[in-house]
Amino acid sequence: MSILKSFNVSESGLHAHARRLEIHAINLANLNTPNYSRKIPTISSKDDISFGNVLNNMKDETFSTGSIPNTSAGVSFTGVIEDPTLGDLEYAPGHPDADENGYIRRSNVNPMVDMADSILTSRAYEANIAVMGITKAMAQKATEIGR
Repeated sequence: MSILKSFNVSESGLHAHARRLEIHAINLANLNTPNYSRKIPTISSKDDISFGNVLNNMKDETFSTGSIPNTSAGVSFTGVIEDPTLGDLEYAPGHPDADENGYIRRSNVNPMVDMADSILTSRAYEANIAVMGITKAMAQKATEIGR
């Protein structure tokens, strides 16, 4: 993998995890919003880098050149899905969102889950920053060797 490609992989991770963190912040901000449904961010690999797929890509031309097939690598933010869990019913007859029986549906956001997910997401973001730092140091050492 080239040094520039390593930067691109880390950059895709930074973008994806920044979006994930944004979604968790929105969930926590809407903790007490009636009828709010928790959003779950999803990310996926840009390429199918399974062993079988790599072998299929290599079988025709790669074995003759002895190189690994070119993959875009990295991750991408693919969107959000709504948590299907229903929030609790609360009796609030004066609330503007109350149904005919006087109940409102509370948000289904569990603050502990979203806080834990946001901590995990920030750690993944920090890991991508560390990879960029290591890659930068490798590039600097390579230029020093070339002098």
